[in-house]
This record gives sequence, structure tokens and C-alpha cells, in this order.
Amino acid sequence: MRVCLSVRPTDGPSTDGLTELPRVSPRLMMARCRTFWTGILVLLTAGDPGVVLSFSHLSFNLCKWCEASSPQCRDSVCFSNCSLSSFCTVTDEICIAIWRKTNDTMTVHTMCHNPTLPLEGIDPRLLLNFTSRECHMTPQPADDGVMMVCGCHGEHECNDKLMFDKGANGFSKLQSKDVIPVVMVSLVPPVLIAIVATATFYLYRTRHPNKPDPPVRPGWPTKHTPELYQAFNLPCVDVGARRDGGGGVIGPGEVEESNAKHPNSDIISTTIDWQGQQTEPLPIKLEVLVGKGRFAEVWRACLLQGETGGVNTYETVAVKVFPALEYASWRNECSIFSDPNMEHENVVRFLAAEERGLLGYTHRKYWLVLAYYSLGNLQDFLTANTLSWGELVAMAASIAKGLAHLHSDTALSGASKIPVAHRDLKSSNIVMKSRMECALCDFGLALRLDLSLTVDDFANSGQVGTARYMAPEVLESRVNLEDLEAFKQMDVYSMALVLWEMASRCIIIGEVKSYEPAFGSKVCEQPCVDSMRDLVLRDRGRPDIPTAWTRHQGMSVFCSTITECWDHDPEARLTAHCVVERFTDLQEEEQEDQEEEQQLEEEPQREASGKEDERREKDSETPDNDLFVSAAAFSSSSSSLQSPQTDSQTDEVSAVNSEP
Repeated sequence: MRVCLSVRPTDGPSTDGLTELPRVSPRLMMARCRTFWTGILVLLTAGDPGVVLSFSHLSFNLCKWCEASSPQCRDSVCFSNCSLSSFCTVTDEICIAIWRKTNDTMTVHTMCHNPTLPLEGIDPRLLLNFTSRECHMTPQPADDGVMMVCGCHGEHECNDKLMFDKGANGFSKLQSKDVIPVVMVSLVPPVLIAIVATATFYLYRTRHPNKPDPPVRPGWPTKHTPELYQAFNLPCVDVGARRDGGGGVIGPGEVEESNAKHPNSDIISTTIDWQGQQTEPLPIKLEVLVGKGRFAEVWRACLLQGETGGVNTYETVAVKVFPALEYASWRNECSIFSDPNMEHENVVRFLAAEERGLLGYTHRKYWLVLAYYSLGNLQDFLTANTLSWGELVAMAASIAKGLAHLHSDTALSGASKIPVAHRDLKSSNIVMKSRMECALCDFGLALRLDLSLTVDDFANSGQVGTARYMAPEVLESRVNLEDLEAFKQMDVYSMALVLWEMASRCIIIGEVKSYEPAFGSKVCEQPCVDSMRDLVLRDRGRPDIPTAWTRHQGMSVFCSTITECWDHDPEARLTAHCVVERFTDLQEEEQEDQEEEQQLEEEPQREASGKEDERREKDSETPDNDLFVSAAAFSSSSSSLQSPQTDSQTDEVSAVNSEP
């Protein structure tokens, strides 16, 4: 901004006695001003190189970046209280702040984000409206508690200061006297427009009765017809898996009927099978709500298979239902399952994906149809059951095999596949196929490690997962984004904590205590990132492995594998494939030990039966002359036994005859 002083010329002596100023032409004055400010700018630039550097960064956005922080609020302003900042590497990105209030707890999630890309739980249209230089909070519907979102661009760390329209602590109830006039003024124009539009449409249709209706989209029924679901009045009977080796999702066994409302929509949009082909909607009836997580609900359902001998047959399946706000999670799982090379006996089996409801409707649902297993997830199973040594090794090997398949760049058929990082591996995201085998599930946060992606793409994926199972480098936000192996080693760390939970419930360790998740009582039931950062990074804490566990030779190897998998240095950890090899060796040793024990148990029986056979064989081989001698000896002994009896009888007769 140029500022120049101007002097008014006078034609004669001044009346106040001051000396008359000479005339100065306006053109000369402007030239002097231009020269003056140019010199000032040159001096500033030459004297402080940081000025140039600061101007060069004006095209980038510096934002606060924390997974969860406790804000400090006063009146209608909150500060995020986040100590981490990051430059948005893409000029189109803006600073985002997500404020949540559950009961009396407030948290703020800050980040950089491209408004053209979807953000979990946030209306995509809302992101495009954030063009302000300040972070003004906007309400966003949420399943639990209160959630508000803001976005800004231009000011450094503009998402640190959150501005609310009304109230203290970021949220308050509006007074009715303030609301009523605003609502009335706001609603009157839309209502009038709606009435006029309805009347115009009605008159148009009544005066043009011969105009054809718009074409109906073929192939998809617009409503559930009674014939389609007539069979579902009968009880659901499981006729077995439709595909061999199917996977499963959370299912805690026999569950009583839930009073929750079935989220069946009146309109089915489309169904996508595992090959990515759009087909007709599956005849599915949701039966019982068996689980509810952060992003979706899991239902046990009946899938109509067909009719055999006049009787309808069904298959029990699991349906994972996502609300409209969690479209990104549903879409991410669909992208993972869309690769047929993902099929593996230790990965949940995908059957189909469905979109149900009207396009753009807030109650639109997104379904994933998966195979169902009644034993439920690993966490619930460990809570109710203990494990034998054989069960522990077999289950652990199946988990390692499933994770190794995700991390591998080669499918079972030998074809190349894109490696996948699970990023939320924990005991509740593992299902029980049997007491000897598990399968991995819940890929809502999984990441495809595609070589075509850039470092920026991986950086925008954010800090995700469950805090209890986060690796140290994730808690510290120091992941090497240029090395794709770093994402795999995060999963190995999480798997080590799951293996510890399994080992703590094995009967060979001695006294088996009640089930506890990793780190047990060292942290609260749902620890935050900050508390886990203090425990894992500052104190280098890990779950305890008592000495009694290592007295068993196999368990000693098992525990050493766990400690190598949760090493603080990601590069020092074992890979999932190495863990598979170790557990395979333990399984082979266990089988050899069982065979030796079985042989030892059968050996006394074999010895006894051998002696009996030997005795019978010896008796059968006795010569005939020996039998003759034995018979002669027996006859002579018999005669010798009879002779004394005769003599005694003779003496008795003589005695009788000698009596008078």
C-alpha cells in the first residue's frame, strides 16, 4: 500500500507567518514516492532472507494435525490444544477440525484434507463449502453425542481456533424466542415455492393425461414384493455354506431375538458380487443383531437358496450394514474384496455388496454380505474359553497365514496381487471358524500398498487404527511412507499383542487368569492415543510375560516370537511369513510328540498281546512223544494214588473180621 504526503501550494505569503512552500508538481511527487517504497522493499529483502522464505510458503497451508486432543474452551471459542502441525503438501487441501462431545467429554480431531475427497462421517457437500479463512463450526449429524465440523484455508494453523455461533464450551441450546422468528422467516419461502411447484405439476399432469410416464429402470424391483419374501415367515434353517471354505464376521453364537428395527430399506438400488458385476438384489432377511462397531452393525441373516421338494432352503449369512455417513468405509472394504486374489481360507469370505435406499437419501444403507460363523470373534471366544497347547499353535498359525497372505504380492494361484495392510488388527477383528482355525475380517481401514501410489497418497490416509494396538511408530507419527514394508510391520506389532492375549489363556502356562486385552489394567478400557504414547514410547511398556510361561519348551519359542514381533524398531520385527514358518515347526513338533505318546500308550498292549501269542504258539508246537510220556506219567501217578486206598480198605476189612 503506497502512502504519499501531499503539500498544498500557495500563491502568496501565508497568513500565519510561515515561510511559503515551493510548488511541487504531482508527477514528480508520485515518482519520489515510488522510489521510496521500492527502496524499502529492497532493503527488507536484502536484510532478511526469511522474508522471501515466508512469502514462498504462502501457497501452502499449515494445519494442526492430531488424532484426538482435549480442547480448551471459553465462551464461544475453543482452542484445539494440539501440539502437532503439518504443512498440507497439496495446495487444494484445507485445514479441518472435527469437534465431538460425548456425555461430558470433548475431543477435537485436526488434519489436512482435500475437500473434493470423501471424509469418513462427514457430508461431502459440506466440505466444499469451507472457503473461509477462519474455522467456523457447522453441525454434522452423528450416531452418538454431538459432532461439529469446520474447515478453513489461508491462515497458518487456522484450525486451532474453533469458533462457535452460540454458547460456552462450544455448544448450547438455542432459546425458543430466538428460534421461532428465524424458523418462520426461513421456512416461509421454501414452503411457498413447494406449494406452487406442486400445484403447477398437478395441473400439468391433469391437463396432459396422454403424456407417457418416464421410463422405469428395468431389472431392479422398486419395492419388496410379497412373493419375494413370502418364504421368510418360516424359521431360518442353515443348509451349510454356499461356497467351500467361507469366511465369517462377528457372531457370538446363539443370540436372542433383538428388538432393534431391521434396517431393510424399501428400495434396492444395486447388488455387486465379488467379481464387481451388478446383479439382482439377493433375497435376504435380517434376523438378529449380533454386533455393533464404530462404523457398522453386523446382523445374522437368512439368504434364500432355492426350493427343494416344495420346501425353501436357506443359508445363514452375516450382513454388515453401514449407514450413509460411513460410505467411505464400505467402499474401502468393497475395493479390497473386489480383488479375487484376496480369497484365502484365513480371510473372511466375501459374497456380495449391496446399496439399499434412495440415491442421496440420508437413510440409505450399504451392505456387505459375508459368510457367517457362530463361534463369534476371537475376543469373545477367549473370554469364555481356555486353549490347549495344540489349539493355541493351530489358531496362531492360521492368523499368521491370513496376515501373510494380505502382505504377500503373490496369490495362492501364483498370480500377482497388490499387498494389503490391515491397519486395525485386533482380537475383535478376527473370527473363529473352529477351535483350531481363525480368519481375518473388518477391512474398513485397510490400505492397498499399490506401487502406483505416491507418498502424498499414503500420508493422506491419516493415523488410523485402535490406540491399544497401535505400533510405536504410529503413535509417534514417524512412519516411513517411502517404505511399503513399514505398513506391514505395523500389522505384525498388532498381531503380537493378539498372540499374547491367546497365550494368556493357554492351560500349559499354569494358573490361567480371566481374559484381559493387551496391557490389561495398565490403561483404561478404551485408552486414547496420548495415554498409549506415554506407556509404549516413554516407558517402553509391553504386556508381561511371566517366567512360568517359558517353562514349556514350545511356549518358550512362542513367547520369543511374540517379543520379536513387538520390537520397538520396525525393521527388527519378524515378517508375517517368518512367523508362519515358526508356528508350522511348532505344529510339526506337536504332531510328533502326540505320535510318540500314542506309541508309548500302545506299547504295553503290544507286549502283552505278543506274550500271549508266544505262549499259544509254544503250546501248539509240543511233540507227540512228549504227550505220550505225559500220559504215561499221569496213568502211573493215578495208579499210585489208588494203591494206598486199596490197602486201607483191606486193613479195615481185616479189623472188622478180627472182632469177636
